[in-house]
Amino acid sequence: MQQLSGIWVPVVTPFAAEGRVDHERLAALVKSLVADGIHGLVACGTTGEAATLDEAEQAAVLGTVLSAAGGRPVLMGVSGIAPREVMAACRRFGEQVVAGFLVPPPSYVRPSQQGIVDFYREVAAAAAPRAIVVYDIPYRTGVELSLATLRTLAGIPGVAGLKDCGGDARKTQALIADGRLAVLAGEDHQIFTTLCQGGQGAIAASAHLHARRFVELFDALQAGDLPRARRLHHALAPMVAALFAEPNPGPLKAQLAALGRIGPTLRAPMTPASAPVAAALQAAWRGVDQGADRAA
Repeated sequence: MQQLSGIWVPVVTPFAAEGRVDHERLAALVKSLVADGIHGLVACGTTGEAATLDEAEQAAVLGTVLSAAGGRPVLMGVSGIAPREVMAACRRFGEQVVAGFLVPPPSYVRPSQQGIVDFYREVAAAAAPRAIVVYDIPYRTGVELSLATLRTLAGIPGVAGLKDCGGDARKTQALIADGRLAVLAGEDHQIFTTLCQGGQGAIAASAHLHARRFVELFDALQAGDLPRARRLHHALAPMVAALFAEPNPGPLKAQLAALGRIGPTLRAPMTPASAPVAAALQAAWRGVDQGADRAA
């Protein structure tokens, strides 16, 4: 659990104009995030458009992220419906030096709560000794994880953390109080409240931008400096809102491209940010430092 703390970035997958993965820019982006002090990385999460990558591309992306991570821990996103397929993927990707796997419950088939528990028990056994971080995101999977189920998952060897996109503040608080899972905010606007309650950190797409400010927010709360953390949170909030005004990672890639860090290409069915959203995001991005400096 100690390793599953701080600000983690689910890295975008840059594409060259012809659609191939741009590994050079991916490595440069990861190195810049590490230099800004982020605590960990996620390869092939939803922000990384993993569903549009084939297995060979996913393995190559993971290799590039690991090589550029400078020793920071890396989680690999793995998803699927059939347990045997997810287990096989964990074994394959586990041949690289990953800290663990970010795994959502099976989507589409709507398993029972017992089926979800059985799924994670099998996957955790196959992934050992790597950790499993449960990805609770019902608006993507169509599967709700009840509090009772999450408490049961916390007792499975190898299940170490939760990326919390469940949208239920009661569950979040109860799991933080339980203490067996490292609770990581998965909704970027909930980073401040999750950390204030005692959560371990966040997996935040927004932290591609002004990564140092997100790390400062985490550090301020760890040090008990609530006024500083509150002001940093309010400085970052308009940018976070703009980033999710349209489906992620369209706006994020638009701003990273505007900064010259990656190209703007996405893979279908994902689409680029609209001009109004891109402009609003640029304005919000420019305002972060001014707001943060007022917090100094």
